[in-house]
Amino acid sequence: MRETDLYDPIKAFLIRQGYTVKAEVGSVDIVALRGDDPPLIVELKTGFSLSLFHQCIDRQSVTDIVYFAVPHQAGKRFQKALRANKTLARRLGLGVLTVHASDGLVEVHQDPGPYRPRKSVQQQGRLLRAFARLEGDPNKGGATRHGLVTGYRQDAIKCATYLVNVGAEKGALVAKATGVKAATSIMRDNHYGWFVKVETGVYGLTDAGRKGLADWQHALG
Repeated sequence: MRETDLYDPIKAFLIRQGYTVKAEVGSVDIVALRGDDPPLIVELKTGFSLSLFHQCIDRQSVTDIVYFAVPHQAGKRFQKALRANKTLARRLGLGVLTVHASDGLVEVHQDPGPYRPRKSVQQQGRLLRAFARLEGDPNKGGATRHGLVTGYRQDAIKCATYLVNVGAEKGALVAKATGVKAATSIMRDNHYGWFVKVETGVYGLTDAGRKGLADWQHALG
């Protein structure tokens, strides 16, 4: 669809809602007026683009009721792009319309309005727990040569440090000596390949574990 193909379906859609609609008013693609309501503006494009958002933001100096419209397309790729651009549009206070080429159906995906971010208590809790678990400030604001230090990584380093000095040991004793309550599960799960099960409940350190200690010696401050 061309931009001009979007106009008639959107005009008809707005007329049904009581608007008087005109195209190409100054530099604006569509202007619609209804009684004493603020002007409604729609910018037309054949696809999502950064320039489209810039254009719509500029229109917000005229009115708060600004939409953009693009052709609706089939397929998961378009749906993914639509979701991403709706998120950006919502943050900018913009409305989103799509027009189906087959029958001219206009879909309103969201209306303009002030952005009110919803806070996630669960995500905030995870962030605070990760902060509390991380000892010191080992990442220095960015990834190290080997990656980011996490609280889990620090606990694994404590277990490995104990084993390199003492030798294979029971998980319960490692936990008591290092203060890492999850020592047994960390060694059993062995996400980094640092540990080896010697016998039931007893774990030792692998060559990868010794190398890991050398690579991550900075991680405990």
